[in-house]
Amino acid sequence: MAAIDFHDISKRYADGTDAVRHVSLHIPDGELIILVGPSGCGKTTMLRMIAGLEEITEGELLIDGRVINDVPPGARDVAMVFQNYALYPHMTVRQNIGFALKFKDIDRKTAKSAVENAARILGLFDDLDRKPSKLSGGQRQRVAMGRAMVRNPKAFLMDEPLSNLDAKLRVEMRTEISRLQRRLGTTMVYVTHDQTEAMTLGDHLAVMRDGVIEQVGAPQAIYEQPSNIFVAGFIGSPTMNFLPAELDGELLRLPVGDIALPDRLREGLQHHEERSNVYVCGIRPEDMDDAELVSERNSRGFRLNARIDVLEPLGAETLAYFNVAIPAETTARIQALTAGARTFGERTLEPGQVVARLGRGTRVAEGEIAQLWLDVSRLHLFDIATGQRLNGN
Repeated sequence: MAAIDFHDISKRYADGTDAVRHVSLHIPDGELIILVGPSGCGKTTMLRMIAGLEEITEGELLIDGRVINDVPPGARDVAMVFQNYALYPHMTVRQNIGFALKFKDIDRKTAKSAVENAARILGLFDDLDRKPSKLSGGQRQRVAMGRAMVRNPKAFLMDEPLSNLDAKLRVEMRTEISRLQRRLGTTMVYVTHDQTEAMTLGDHLAVMRDGVIEQVGAPQAIYEQPSNIFVAGFIGSPTMNFLPAELDGELLRLPVGDIALPDRLREGLQHHEERSNVYVCGIRPEDMDDAELVSERNSRGFRLNARIDVLEPLGAETLAYFNVAIPAETTARIQALTAGARTFGERTLEPGQVVARLGRGTRVAEGEIAQLWLDVSRLHLFDIATGQRLNGN
């Protein structure tokens, strides 16, 4: 086990492309950290720099307090698991898991014990004599993890290991990986563009865009207090709704109605040096509901009328889509600030389209006007020029 530290690291390719720009990040010993962001944001490049598969242009990379910029990949004592299993089809599970031990000074009995112990932990003990072709996708991925485990590395590096699995297997394997990391207590760096994986797996997230880390923190903290509009749009499913907001005294004028300025937003505005009267308001779908399902005693809410365009029943909840009028120039600005924030499998909202997550028992209908309830205490406010979040904590 070991801590991993990025000290002002940059990666620039020969054509001048900056894949990673001045990144500093501390990954504590024994932590599972998720590097998450849209394709091309630099997360896999960071992983490959840890593994020694990419040279570092600037800065220092440390593992266990030792600078490893010029240390060969094989001497770094890290194990990497890729999205493709890379198993030898002619070998059994036992032989695939134990392959890396052939090149270490380990006696046969010790190697056999290590392979069988890894197989027990991963639920593969009864499959040790089977070939990869006889295994499911999830089992093959566990074999790949077992091959990494037996090396007893200082750190596990996982590059989108579940992307080739179907939805059900991805859920199962997320649980397996989380359980495995807790049991082994080994530092793990996990790359994904799926924010659901990121939220459910990691001790901490590092949200990336264009080679820069936008925010680092615990999953729930980032969800509740995103540092900017990009992070807010990337973390959360369905994605956050963004609407223009005009400040008029103590009123926040939104396309859905005028809302008395909540204390939380007032606090954020007090600390904002460049006071303006135009902002972007962020509303999470789960902070809206069918007004009929909300207690009248809840004083934090604002009621609005919306003509429902599309309903997506999901069993325990229903997603309701409706439209509001937004000026074209404001739409263009919001799209520029949130560029790349659409997450894996996430539906793209059309300009002016809003989505609300309604609870079980809702009776709203498509094409009809419904009264919805909005929890104003959970609104987010962003600077329309920089995209930075202005809310008080």
